[in-house]
Amino acid sequence: MDPFDKQILTILQKDNQTSQRDIGAQIGLSAAAVQRRIKKMRASGVIRADISVLDREKTGSPITLMVEIFLESEKIEQIDALKKKFLATPQVQQCYYVTGESDFVLIMVVSSMSEYEQLTRTLFFGSQNVRKFRTIIVMGVEKLGLEIPV
Repeated sequence: MDPFDKQILTILQKDNQTSQRDIGAQIGLSAAAVQRRIKKMRASGVIRADISVLDREKTGSPITLMVEIFLESEKIEQIDALKKKFLATPQVQQCYYVTGESDFVLIMVVSSMSEYEQLTRTLFFGSQNVRKFRTIIVMGVEKLGLEIPV
């Protein structure tokens, strides 16, 4: 990646709807050159997805939770099974396999605490490999983003 690629990525992370012409004008390249660079970064996996960030409140999932998961066993097949389960659960927005006391940290969004209770039954209590879990309820989201400094 060269400085032009980094400038393109910085702009796209703020608004991926910015036209290639506008990006080119901001950084001193033609729209065609910007298009080629974006295409190359998508093909190489530098740009993994083009997404829209939704408002949690307006879409009916106002409750954000952080959940620490503590495992019984660290056998790789059991860990992989849990990873699959977490990846398949739409309420799990982020899943981190971590070091330290806990084994996983999940960021989840739900519409209600009763929805979360149901999820705990299937994801945690329903798993023989989850020893315990600890839930932190988010009272306010002060910063939310996926931007990576480039």
